[in-house]
Amino acid sequence: MSTPKGTEYVNEEGAIETKVETVDYRSSAGENREPTKEKVGVVHLTRNNRASGTGGGFLARTADAVSKTVQAARDKVWGSSNK
Repeated sequence: MSTPKGTEYVNEEGAIETKVETVDYRSSAGENREPTKEKVGVVHLTRNNRASGTGGGFLARTADAVSKTVQAARDKVWGSSNK
């Protein structure tokens, strides 16, 4: 499907890929020259299920584990808040 922002399609894994044509301006570090203009394509990947790495992914699970660890340490030091 073609949209004003790019072309969308569903890949073999069921994720939506949106390809957008854009322009990248590059300049060499330390050189005092005008940036060069280069056409590039960017692909945005949108996944819908948990197994694909989004939603309840690694960072979310890690943050939950850290939160539970901190709460357990607080309970140990100051006593359980569930008494």
